[in-house]
Amino acid sequence: MRAYLPSYQLVTPQNLPETLELLEREPGVYKPFAGGTDLMVLLEAGKLAHKNYVNIWNLKELRGIEVADTQVTIGALTTYTEIQSHAILRAEFPMLCQAASETGGLAIQNRGTLGGNIANASPAADSPPALLVYDAELELVSTTGSRRVPYHDFHTGYKQMNIQPHELLARISLPRSTQNLTQYYRKVGTRKAQAISKVCFAAAATTDGDRLADVRIALGSVAPIPIRCITTEAALRGQRLDLLPELGRAAMASEIVPIDDIRSTANYRIRVTLNLLVDFLSLLGKG
Repeated sequence: MRAYLPSYQLVTPQNLPETLELLEREPGVYKPFAGGTDLMVLLEAGKLAHKNYVNIWNLKELRGIEVADTQVTIGALTTYTEIQSHAILRAEFPMLCQAASETGGLAIQNRGTLGGNIANASPAADSPPALLVYDAELELVSTTGSRRVPYHDFHTGYKQMNIQPHELLARISLPRSTQNLTQYYRKVGTRKAQAISKVCFAAAATTDGDRLADVRIALGSVAPIPIRCITTEAALRGQRLDLLPELGRAAMASEIVPIDDIRSTANYRIRVTLNLLVDFLSLLGKG
């Protein structure tokens, strides 16, 4: 059943200050509407519960990619297509570009935004595992100013986030610390295109001789939120490269808690996750 359109309201402020004033004046009444690639699906299905939205698509303050010596800052309204076409992102943050290229089809990539992928808070979203591995930081803005939140502290539970009703996600910052990293990203779905992930795996590591110097691993679709695998990382760090697959499998199996759902089973997700982990760790010994 489709939604009854006259029961919805979409307002379009002229600029960012006007938008923030609206959110401050009526907290919780209006929710942001950007590319709409997730919200329109719910609307068409008659399952879009919230009724009032503020259109932020034209806010130029939330657009653009800025490159500095120590970080790259991505506006929340940056589309997947824009991410894929940016030379610095392709060179230094290939996992994010790959995630953008595997999100939906071309129409969704032209309209969907990185900020929307984050704020939709789906545990199966494609970009969050890469952002977790890159130690991303979010900037949230309101009428009182801005605050920065490490991305690993942003998702607090299923569809729950460290953001207030009067705040907007404005920018995502990525430290330019990817030099010498071996990076690995895999999305496993029913099809190779336009599929919601059954498992989404992102990892990066550096080696020192025959040992693992540092490692970061993040996953989607195996927990209520995208997760950074801190326990597995700790078990692997400093270990000999030839021992990593066995150590990694044991640690990872105790850290993830996937569920059975319409797309897959918990057992399948565990098996695939462990296989991807071993595939990534095996690469490190070949460098």
